[in-house]
Amino acid sequence: MIRKLSILLIEDDTIEIMKVNRTINSLGLPHQITEAENGEKALEILKKKDQLPDIIFLDLNMPKINGIEFLKILKSDSVLKYIPTIILTTSANHKDVLECYRIGIAGYIIKPLRYEDYVQKLKCVMEYWSINELIKA
Repeated sequence: MIRKLSILLIEDDTIEIMKVNRTINSLGLPHQITEAENGEKALEILKKKDQLPDIIFLDLNMPKINGIEFLKILKSDSVLKYIPTIILTTSANHKDVLECYRIGIAGYIIKPLRYEDYVQKLKCVMEYWSINELIKA
């Protein structure tokens, strides 16, 4: 049985936001997505700490606070550091991958060009996190 997830999507590209939402809908998944167009907006949402997401999807290439800067802030917070964060990006840069895992991400997904591949990757990620025991610190 798939548990409904609360997902914070941190993405500045409107088309990518539409792709994630379209994928969730086409798969018939019950997940709730909250969108933040950059790291600053995401931190505003998270600082309230009243409705923390189960997982975070984070793009690396964003204005204001990039993904790696956001991760460092997130993982330095005693409550927010427990939220599984999955990088969803076009960057295949090996240094980015290493740095993100060093900081403490839960996964790193490179956005595929073909929509069908994109759907398959997100489906696998959603299924995986839907069966995990998630905690709220």
